[in-house]
Amino acid sequence: MVSRKPGEPSAESIARANRLKIAAEDGKKALVDIERQAIAVRQNMARLRTLREAEEARRIEEKRNKPDVPLAKTKRKKPAARYVIE
Repeated sequence: MVSRKPGEPSAESIARANRLKIAAEDGKKALVDIERQAIAVRQNMARLRTLREAEEARRIEEKRNKPDVPLAKTKRKKPAARYVIE
C-alpha cells in the first residue's frame, strides 16, 4: 500500500472544497437578495397602507361635510290594466 502524506490534499478534495466554498458564497448572496426583496415588499405595503388610510380619511371628511339632502320622492306607477280576452 502506498500512503500519502497527510499534508497533501488530493485534486478531488481541492475541487470539492472549491465547490463547497462557491456554494456557500452563492447561498449568502441569495439570502441577502431575498432579504432585500422582503424589505422592498414591506416598504411598498407601508406606502399603499398610507395611501389607503389617507383616501379613507378623505372620504369620511367629505361625507361629514356633505349636507344631508333628502332624496326626491318619486311617484309610484300604477300597475298596467290587464285585459282579459274572451
